Amino acid sequence: MAQVKVPTVGESITEVTIANWLKKDGDVVKMDEVIAELESDKATFELTAPQAGTLKIVKQAGETAAIGELICEVVEGGAVSSKKEEPKKDEPKKEESKPAAKSEAKATGGVKEMKVPAVGESITEVTISTWLKKDGDMVALDEIIAEVESDKATFELPAEANGILRIVAKEKETLPIGGLICRIEITEGGAATSKPKTEAPEEEAKSTDKSYAAGHPSPAAGKILDEKGIKSSEVSGSGVGGRITKEDAEKAQAKSKAEPAKAAASSTPPVISSGGTRDKRSEKMTSLRKTIAKRLVSVKNETAMLTTFNEVDMKPLMDLRSKYKDKFKEKYGVGLGFMSFFTKAVCIALKEWPAVNAQINGDEIIYHSYCDVSIAVSTPKGLVVPVIRNAESLTFDQIEAEVVRLATRGRDGKLSIDEMQGGTFSITNGGVFGSMMSTPILNPPQSAILGMHNIVERPVVKDGQIVIRPIMYLALSYDHRIVDGRESVSFLVRVKELLEDPSRLILGV
Repeated sequence: MAQVKVPTVGESITEVTIANWLKKDGDVVKMDEVIAELESDKATFELTAPQAGTLKIVKQAGETAAIGELICEVVEGGAVSSKKEEPKKDEPKKEESKPAAKSEAKATGGVKEMKVPAVGESITEVTISTWLKKDGDMVALDEIIAEVESDKATFELPAEANGILRIVAKEKETLPIGGLICRIEITEGGAATSKPKTEAPEEEAKSTDKSYAAGHPSPAAGKILDEKGIKSSEVSGSGVGGRITKEDAEKAQAKSKAEPAKAAASSTPPVISSGGTRDKRSEKMTSLRKTIAKRLVSVKNETAMLTTFNEVDMKPLMDLRSKYKDKFKEKYGVGLGFMSFFTKAVCIALKEWPAVNAQINGDEIIYHSYCDVSIAVSTPKGLVVPVIRNAESLTFDQIEAEVVRLATRGRDGKLSIDEMQGGTFSITNGGVFGSMMSTPILNPPQSAILGMHNIVERPVVKDGQIVIRPIMYLALSYDHRIVDGRESVSFLVRVKELLEDPSRLILGV
């Protein structure tokens, strides 16, 4: 048997979240087959089976596990079927055995109450996220019947007996530890079936009138009633055993609308009337989003962050780009954007002002002779900052190709840990979303980040004349513990000079 533990996945990462199991508990897996996806605060990566065998899951999807913690086991050999197949017999005998098994199925009279289990330290309540089985369904021992959600993880709820499910707690209902979730009317001898219809129809109706179904809505009816804010106790059911059907719910909906209409006709019209909705929805934060929030707050609390601003006349750069962008793409197969110019300008300025490219490590300052530039990329899961390695030694086309590659992998969720860590300076471009001005937050342990913004034509004075030029505001946020005002301002002025005279970038002057 091989124990699979959370591997060391990168610098400063202490825990991961089980994003998704690609194999189910009890499945047969092959050696090196991908069995799960793990998610850290920096990237999502795949987990492979160390040997062939049967998978035994320890940590469920959504749970968080520390580095080195056991998440599953792979037992040697094939999966053991939960149902032992009987030796094959003649077909007539096999057909005869089916009705016999059904006829022998019967209720034992026992009832198993399922309560909220203790699911972890400091967790005092859970929410019924989803019922995978309906009220009245037949369930088997250890069959997953619901998904239960706490403030830390989502886990599955298995049936504790064979029998008929009687749901007590509805979806989205919150229960304390030990609270009653459901009951299982225990049966034996196979699948439970309804009682033989030996009674007269009238007698059957009388017996079902007092059953659990009386006053209970069907799933479709319950959804309609919840949306309209109508209690099930206010609706009479016309279904079997007094169950509230979808038609009953729709009629109740029409009734609830008609009564206010009559009242409105005999009273003064409301001051405000609107046909809009006031719906709300809640969504659990992903592990990546929670980590981003935690890191951003820590940056504000643990650094002496300050921001300085300047403006850049983008006309020379835009003219140069317009003149050569077609030939550039024809030769290198990649578009000529602004990011390569900004990256080259930043690298030159970082060489001249090394404190901006440094970082604090305890009581020491670490200076870097290279420029690993992190670029902020917005993805469906949140903000990620992949790194362009040794950007100071790359050409314009190499920078553009690397930006496209990293941005594409980031949006596809395929960035590796190595591609996410180790940057020495960051660039973020809020201008693509229309931002005029912002104060970007540091990407620790880096000491500075440059914020780009949108380009807007503004009146400026050139050689004593008021002219209209395309202007971009630049913002440099920096850690004042390591970068002084003189260094930060001089760094930004140097970037401005290089961008307003692009020939300097070619000559390095």
